Amino acid sequence: MAQTVKIFDTTLRDGEQSPGISLSEAEKVEIAHQLAVLGVDIIEAGFPVASQGDFLAVQRIAREVQGPVICALARAQSGDIIKAWDAVKDAARPRLHVFLATSDLHIDKKLQSTKTDVMQQIKAAVTHAASLCDDVEFSPEDGSRTEISFLAQVVQAAIDCGATTINIPDTVGYITPEGYTQQLQALRALVPQLDDLNKITLSAHCHDDLGLATANAWAGIKAGARQVECTINGLGERAGNTSLEEICMLIRTHSSEGMDTNIVPSELPRTSRLVSRLTGYPVPPNKAVVGANAFAHESGIHQDGVLKDRGTYEIMDPKELGLESNALVLGKHSGRHAFREALDGMGYRVSGAQLNILFRQFKDLCDQKKHVSLADLEALVDQVETGEDRYALVDYEIQSQSGSQPRAKVKVLVDGKEKSAQALGDGPVDALLAALGKATKTKVELVEYRVEAVTPQQDALGEVMLRVSVDGRILTGRAAAVDILQATARAYLRCIN
Repeated sequence: MAQTVKIFDTTLRDGEQSPGISLSEAEKVEIAHQLAVLGVDIIEAGFPVASQGDFLAVQRIAREVQGPVICALARAQSGDIIKAWDAVKDAARPRLHVFLATSDLHIDKKLQSTKTDVMQQIKAAVTHAASLCDDVEFSPEDGSRTEISFLAQVVQAAIDCGATTINIPDTVGYITPEGYTQQLQALRALVPQLDDLNKITLSAHCHDDLGLATANAWAGIKAGARQVECTINGLGERAGNTSLEEICMLIRTHSSEGMDTNIVPSELPRTSRLVSRLTGYPVPPNKAVVGANAFAHESGIHQDGVLKDRGTYEIMDPKELGLESNALVLGKHSGRHAFREALDGMGYRVSGAQLNILFRQFKDLCDQKKHVSLADLEALVDQVETGEDRYALVDYEIQSQSGSQPRAKVKVLVDGKEKSAQALGDGPVDALLAALGKATKTKVELVEYRVEAVTPQQDALGEVMLRVSVDGRILTGRAAAVDILQATARAYLRCIN
């Protein structure tokens, strides 16, 4: 019988720490619901003490999202632990995750403390957390660079004080698979309780600074870890974390090793796309498992092999990932019922005003495109405006010709009142953004502007990603339309909303 490896998703905590990502409360809740559909075992919903917004998002996820354990991170400090508990206590299955650095480098340089003081702080913090919650995880930060005898001591102390999950993080992505295997095996020999799977779960948390995160997580599993901490699309600090889709499909592909997860593979691509759109981080075409080219074959030799036997060049079945060719045909003659059925089949539950808006936009899109794909529908759902935002686009006009400076005129609803403005620019996009800034009285600095086709056809929706700086804060907005300038305007308004 296969042993289950628990999937601990930290997209909403470690993943959001990626530079430039700032998810709203609603976006975090949307991702959390999809993670539950995906089948993750634990959702690390955030770091509640970081901000009031993060606290409210974690609290709402704890109250609304059913199925997974809902976890909150806390430093080994009383105030952090209380704040984290207040955020997750309403969850059906709450968890507190306490961490403190244990390597000599971190203790000496960052904490400016001693091993004795660190040990006492760990004991006090885990004891406090365990007095509030039955499910407590402890992480010795920079564990992979912690001297093994001291690491064993702090792990033993954490278990004695009530920790039920012990996570050994490779915080800076330094260790190799062989080194991680040796460390976890040595730790299990020094702390025998780690072998009692009914009481203690050993966890692996690996960063990708040297491109070894997934390999190290796999090595951790082979060395006894039965929980892996990972993120969608490998998001995270610096080079990111172990990619959830990679480690889960690695476990599934090598099922002969006797391991399995509760992940639903067919939900991986959709979850990847959702996180990509909301964070503004694109998925590279050559990304393992969920990249656009993951199951693409251009070489004649490869094509010939796949036609004769898929297994010649594909180690995963694309149908498991929901990537079989779509037979859904939608067009301008489709009715509301067929449209809603299509959305239901994709996992979207929409009704009322939102359904009306989406159906109207779908009909408009059908007049502009020959074929409407599932990717087009996903883009529509992602950028639908419900009228609840402060800023909304009413109309725009662009004047641009050779030999003259482009001019843009815009009309925007600001708190329900129509505002107009016009501006000149170095190009149509520059003029449009300048006019929008005047109309909304917002001053932003453009950090990044990117346009991508949602689908490969000539009449594809264009998806615009804007990243702007407002008072030193980086904000991201995305929008899709056949008209790139319309998508640009909507993406800008999403940023400032």
